[in-house]
Amino acid sequence: MPDLSLLGWMFVAWGIVTVSLVLLLIYRSVIGMKEDDQLFLDAAESHFEKEQQKVLAKLQWIGSYAKRLGYVSGGLILGMLGVLIYRVSS
Repeated sequence: MPDLSLLGWMFVAWGIVTVSLVLLLIYRSVIGMKEDDQLFLDAAESHFEKEQQKVLAKLQWIGSYAKRLGYVSGGLILGMLGVLIYRVSS
């Protein structure tokens, strides 16, 4: 493997984080298709309510990780920009 500079490693890390973020967002949209805005259920259909609660819990879990990955991706972009500015100015 060729020697990568700091900028190269940051670019590789950003690529991995961003691809992970995109895949997580796609997964969230697939899970979100099962979510209903309103449910009108009687007592015999209470299992649908439990299923919707599981879907909502999974969406919240995915949302928290997606937010974190978004912050990391943005931080890496800013870090790469900082390295580029430093290299140009020196």
